[in-house]
Amino acid sequence: MSQNSALLMQLGVIVVFFVIFYAVLLVPEKKRKKKYAQMLDDLKVNDQVLTRGGIVGKVIKVDDEYMVLESGPDRVRIKMSKRAVSTVTPKEEQNSEK
Repeated sequence: MSQNSALLMQLGVIVVFFVIFYAVLLVPEKKRKKKYAQMLDDLKVNDQVLTRGGIVGKVIKVDDEYMVLESGPDRVRIKMSKRAVSTVTPKEEQNSEK
């Protein structure tokens, strides 16, 4: 009887460990990915964005997978993947920069 209870105790500890692992690591990562995907879906013309490469610019055109970004004083246009976007600048910050 004591071997069975010890085995159940060990199994219980492993199950608790996996539940904590799921709650601490996997759930927040799923939320972050969902929020990022929503940000990309909401991307629209005239949004100010920062890319993962550090380019700041304004979105000129948006397709399913790609976008055209206008950046710099020469108004250079760059076609890139929407996945390259790191953040979208909030509207309040865009208005205060002008």
